[in-house]
Amino acid sequence: MKNIVEQYLAGLQERLSEEDKAELTYASGATAAQLEKLQQTYPDCPASLLQLLAKIDGTYWREYGEHTVSVLILGSDIHRYPYYLKSVDQILEDDKYGLSIRDIYGEDADETPELVDTGIDSNINMNRWLCFSDCTNNGGTSKLYLDFNPAPGGASGQVVRFLHDPDNYRVIAGSFDEYLLKLMEHDYTFISSE
Repeated sequence: MKNIVEQYLAGLQERLSEEDKAELTYASGATAAQLEKLQQTYPDCPASLLQLLAKIDGTYWREYGEHTVSVLILGSDIHRYPYYLKSVDQILEDDKYGLSIRDIYGEDADETPELVDTGIDSNINMNRWLCFSDCTNNGGTSKLYLDFNPAPGGASGQVVRFLHDPDNYRVIAGSFDEYLLKLMEHDYTFISSE
């Protein structure tokens, strides 16, 4: 029986355009050393994300030799925005400005329920989150994170979606596995929205 990553990628292959499938053939997986470095930085990184990166080390304008791969292979709860998978190096080099949601929005972080979902700790520096995906517009509108330091009511490893204008942070899945399952259950709707 296929694991969740194999199931996800098989379904993705069935739905991608021929052009995207051809582009994705240039992609390769992260090395064992890269995956180990990711695990050292994020010890709670889920096995399924590591498995996905071991097969495809990023689709976010990722250079593989002479070829650049830019295929949108992920989605979120907002179907009109497809997402790229970041490479291990892009994840590790991500913007580490060390601010919390509270640092950015002040008292609004706690007083505006539509800004921050329950289960998200607005006092945690977001550099402790693992940003694994940027939106089709290069992350300006939306990013996806794994949050290993939730507030009460949240789950360690929950998937948080940041959406800009109006800014909000939402828990869209309790784990990375659940996140992939939801994309499959919704029949990869982000692909048809491209």
